[in-house]
Amino acid sequence: MTDKREKPSGYDKYINWKLFIFPLGILVLLLAMPTPKSMLDVGVEYAFGPKYVQEFFAGELFGEQTEELQQWQILMVRMMEASLQKSAYGHAAFLKRNQKWCKENDITCTKSHLEQVMSFAEQLPPERFRSLMDRAYTLRADELTFDRLTEKEQAQALRAGYHVKAAVAIVAFVVLCFVTEAMPLPMVAFSIGIIAMITGIVNRKTVASFYWSDATWFIMGSLMFATAFVKTGVDKRIAMMMFGKLKNPDIKWVTLIIVMIIAPLTMFMSDHALAAMFLPIGILIYTTSASAAGKEDPELAKMLMITIAMACNLGGSLAPSGAARNIIMMSYAEDMFGLSMGFGQWCIYCIPFLVFLIPVTWFVINWRFKPAISNLGEAFAVVKEQTARIGGGKWTRDQKLALIIFLAMLFCWITEKNLLLQWTGIRFGIGVLAVMGAIAYILSGVVNWRDYQTKVDWGVVWLYAGAIIFGKVLVDTGGAFWIARSLLALAEPLGVSQGLGLLLTGNLITALLTQIMADGPACAAVGPVTLAMAGIAHPGSAMIPFMAMGTAIASSFAYCLVIGTPPNAIVYASGYLTAKDYLRVGVILWVTNMLGLAIMASTYWNWMGWPGLKPF
Repeated sequence: MTDKREKPSGYDKYINWKLFIFPLGILVLLLAMPTPKSMLDVGVEYAFGPKYVQEFFAGELFGEQTEELQQWQILMVRMMEASLQKSAYGHAAFLKRNQKWCKENDITCTKSHLEQVMSFAEQLPPERFRSLMDRAYTLRADELTFDRLTEKEQAQALRAGYHVKAAVAIVAFVVLCFVTEAMPLPMVAFSIGIIAMITGIVNRKTVASFYWSDATWFIMGSLMFATAFVKTGVDKRIAMMMFGKLKNPDIKWVTLIIVMIIAPLTMFMSDHALAAMFLPIGILIYTTSASAAGKEDPELAKMLMITIAMACNLGGSLAPSGAARNIIMMSYAEDMFGLSMGFGQWCIYCIPFLVFLIPVTWFVINWRFKPAISNLGEAFAVVKEQTARIGGGKWTRDQKLALIIFLAMLFCWITEKNLLLQWTGIRFGIGVLAVMGAIAYILSGVVNWRDYQTKVDWGVVWLYAGAIIFGKVLVDTGGAFWIARSLLALAEPLGVSQGLGLLLTGNLITALLTQIMADGPACAAVGPVTLAMAGIAHPGSAMIPFMAMGTAIASSFAYCLVIGTPPNAIVYASGYLTAKDYLRVGVILWVTNMLGLAIMASTYWNWMGWPGLKPF
C-alpha cells in the first residue's frame, strides 16, 4: 500500500525461539494437565445439555421420548431448547418465533409445523411455560453431572471437557505470541487451526472453511479498494479536504480532526470501511511528512495509524446501526425479558459517551507517542502540489470512478439488510459487497491484478481469518462460556453481585473476553450470561437495559490486540505498527474507558432511569 514499505517489518523476521518457547511451553503444559472439573462440567453441559433438555421437554409436554414424537412436536422441543440456550424463558417471546428465527438457530421447520407449534404453545399457561424453562435450566446447569451419564456418554464428555481445555490453551498461546511477537503473526493465525485440528476440535474437512467468513472477505475487499484510492490519488484529495485549510497543521490538531471525524461516523457506518478508507490517508500524511523532512519518523507513523484504529473502535456501540453486537443485545433483552429497546432510546442513553471518549482517546494517543516531526505544514504543501499536478488539478476519470464505486459500495453496505434485500431478494453481506467493489475496480480499468497482488497485505487477511476460527473455537467448545463463568466466580467474593458492582462485573467480563475474539461473538457468548445476572439480581428493573447497553459498549473496548477488531487488523496492514504498539495505548484506554462507562452508568443512566422500570 506504500512505496516505502510494502510489508510490516515483522514479516521479515525469523522465529525467535528464545521467546517462542514461552507460548509453546504454556500450550503444552495446559494440554498435558488433567482437565479441571469446571471445564469438564462445561463439556458435559455443551455436549449433552441439548439432548437431555429436549428429552425433558418431550416427556413433560407430550409424555414421550424424542424419537417417538411427531415432526411438529420435535420442532416444539427444539425451539424451546434453543430458547433456553439464549436464556429466553418468556412465553410471550416464544410466541413471536418465526421461520427466520428457526433458520438463524439451525432448526429445520416448515410453515405448517410452525403453525402447529404456535397453536400448542398458545394453550400453555405462561406460568407453566416459565416453570418448564426454569426446571430445564436447573437440569442443564446443576443436575446434569458427569456421574449421571452412561459409560459411552462419559467418554464423549471427557473429550468435550478436553476441548474446552484446548480452547483455553489456544487463548494462552495466541495472546503470548502476540505479546512477544516470537513468530510472524499470520503464522499464529495458521497455528490456531493446526492446534484445533491436533486436539480434535475440528477436522480436515472443516478446518479450512472455518477461516473464511463474511468479515474475512470484507478485510480483503476493503484493502483492495484502499489500493485503488492510493493508485488514483483519491487519498490525496480527501486529505486536502480534511486538512488543507488547517492554519496550524500540528500533529495534535491533525489527530484530533481524525478522531472527531471518524468516531461519530462509526455510529452509522461500518468501522471496517472507515478504517480502510482512512488508512491510505494516514499513510500519505506520514510518507509525505518523512519525505519533506528528509528522514523517517517511526513514532509519527505509529501515532497516525493508531489514531485511525482507535477512532474506528469508539462509536460503533453508541447507536444500533453501528454494529451487529448492538442488535444482538437488543434481541436478547426482548427475548429474555420482553423488553423492547428502540433505536432512539439507545442513542439517547449511549451517544453522550462520545463526549468522554473523544478527548480521552486524543489525550492518551498524544501522551504515549512523541514524534520528532510535529508540524505537518510542509507535508500538506507537498500533497497540495501533487494533487494540483494530477489531471491539471481537476478530478481525473480514474479518481471519479474510484470514488463512485466506493460510494456505491457504501450505499450497499448501509442498505444491504433492508433496501438492497428488498430489491434483489439476496442478502449479500458486507464482505461479498466489498469483493464485488474490488471486482468493479478491475472491470472499470482503475486497477489491475498486479496492483492487488503487490499492494494488498495478504498477511493481514490471513491474520483476521485466524481471528474468525479463534472465536469459533472458543464459542463452539464452550471455552468462552468457561472464561466468562470463571471471571464471574472470581468476582463473587468481592461483593459485586448487586447494583452498580454487578453492572461493572458484566462489563468487565465482556471487555476482557472481547480482547481475544471479535466483538459480535463476544456479545453472543457473554450477553445471555450478563443479562441473566441482571434479571436474577434486579428483576423488572432498569438494570436489564443498562446491562444490555453496557455489555455492547464494553465489547467495543478491544484495543489491545491486532485481532481484537477489523480496524486493528486493517491498520496493521500499513506496515508501520508492531503488536506491542497496540498495548501502548490500548491498555490505558481500556482502563479509562471502563471507568468512564462506570461513571456514565452511575450518574447519567442512574439519573435518567428507564421508562416503565424501577431503579436498581
